[in-house]
Amino acid sequence: MKKHTQIFVSEGHLIDSGIMTKILNLIVAEQAEYQVLKFEMGRNNLAPSHLEIEVRCDQAEKFETLTAKLVNLGCYEKITKEAVLKPAGKDATVPDDFYSSTNLKTLVYHENKWHEVEGQRMDGVLVFEQGRFKCRKLRNVKKGDAVVCGSDSIRLIPEFRERSSEEFGFMLNDVSSERSVRVTIEKIAQEIKRIRAQGGKIIVVSGPVVIHTGGAGALAALIRNDYVQGLLTGNALAVHDIEAVLYGTSLGIDLQTGKPVDEGHRNHMRAINQINHYGSIAAAVAAGLLTDGVMQAVIQKKIPYVLAGSLRDDGPLPETVTDMIEAQEQYQAIVKEAAMIIMLSSMLHSIATGNMIPARIKTICVDINPAVVTKLIDRGSAQAIGVVTDVGLFVRSLAEKLGVL
Repeated sequence: MKKHTQIFVSEGHLIDSGIMTKILNLIVAEQAEYQVLKFEMGRNNLAPSHLEIEVRCDQAEKFETLTAKLVNLGCYEKITKEAVLKPAGKDATVPDDFYSSTNLKTLVYHENKWHEVEGQRMDGVLVFEQGRFKCRKLRNVKKGDAVVCGSDSIRLIPEFRERSSEEFGFMLNDVSSERSVRVTIEKIAQEIKRIRAQGGKIIVVSGPVVIHTGGAGALAALIRNDYVQGLLTGNALAVHDIEAVLYGTSLGIDLQTGKPVDEGHRNHMRAINQINHYGSIAAAVAAGLLTDGVMQAVIQKKIPYVLAGSLRDDGPLPETVTDMIEAQEQYQAIVKEAAMIIMLSSMLHSIATGNMIPARIKTICVDINPAVVTKLIDRGSAQAIGVVTDVGLFVRSLAEKLGVL
């Protein structure tokens, strides 16, 4: 039986990151064979290693599948093939063998050199336009666009943070236990200070739980003290934040006593009604109706924000974006060039944001349920750091570490 053979190359922190082990285990799991032709180990933690490995498989279809998986681990063929570009047959429709992007830094081999892809994100299509390769959503592909097909010309650069040189690196791909939460928050606070000192952007993705758990004041304090440069959320956070400011409740529960109040179940609707009287949250702030809270801080500091609507929204508030495509576009605009994204107990908004960003962006996911963090990582955001704790406690502790509470 004919053996399908190819030599693959992988470069980088192959040992420290565990990538070399993953490569070899994958080949064995796919019932293929390999022979290490060359391996040069980096002399220290900063120096990259170099691997050349011959892979053999007796089935063409299985070999093609294995090749795609090896590419996703950062391997590329030693004798690299020219990128295959095929025209899109019509708008939002591409050839069946199109390459679907990851969030890792991606290079395409074209005209005898490697080109870095612009606008890297997950689940995108690579388009060659005016001498550059760009990552584009399928819905934005136009008829005639030159689309990259197959993975033979693709090279991915896996993310790696050197542990000893970067304080933040020790937490990479980790889900912290309750015992390490204090240490983790302290490290996150240090990293936030470093990012802001360099002018970097920090974006918060949050669900309404931050309000329910008493974290609104701390989050507002972070915003007022320039530790947040964008807020991505839904209708519910804004509604319950406004409810808390106007009536001292969240979901009808008194935030001071933790007890239900008489007819408190209608307070969130009363909050929406009050904003509708003024026409917008911003107008309510300007009129002096809202004197505190997350939304008041966002508007006073002129921080960009998006309230993405959902099927279950009450109201919704005037500013809520009910067109999902438009909400995605607005989210994408705000996360652009972010240095860190902090996700606070909102699985769907967090996964959506994770799909939009390249792996180089530091990502913190905070939730009382560790399964939420695991799901985010499983969806492809392998750079996410999980903090398993009460989100209100996390935000208050972070604000204290940063000296704003």
